[in-house]
Amino acid sequence: MSGVRRFAPDAAGDYRWQAVEVLRYKDEGTAPFRDITRQVLFAPPDQASELRYFEIAPGGHSTLERHEHTHAVLILRGRGTVRLGDEIHAIAERDLVTVDPLTWHQFHAAADSALGFLCLVSKERDRPQLPTPEEAARLQR
Repeated sequence: MSGVRRFAPDAAGDYRWQAVEVLRYKDEGTAPFRDITRQVLFAPPDQASELRYFEIAPGGHSTLERHEHTHAVLILRGRGTVRLGDEIHAIAERDLVTVDPLTWHQFHAAADSALGFLCLVSKERDRPQLPTPEEAARLQR
């Protein structure tokens, strides 16, 4: 259906998309993460992809993981860092992060700034792979 959805702060100052349900990032206990939500913005049945918006609260982070598929992530608001393999990069509004297949990655919001980003994913994507305790210890900051 054609239309426009607005992206604006709610009463608490968190940014949300109009008429889009705010979902849990993942089920609790499935993988380590902190203070992150997910909104599915575009998932037409006749296309093989979804456009999602993730928002990480200040000091929060996504799961350290890797996939067989490629990621394209556009930072819309805030700032933080992204781990790509063994490297950590500062990220901010309007940066585009691309993640190659099987590359360990994790997004962190700055301590004083939320981090909001769009992620284009395939509906046929594989399940995330989590690091072993030894890999996680090696990759942690």
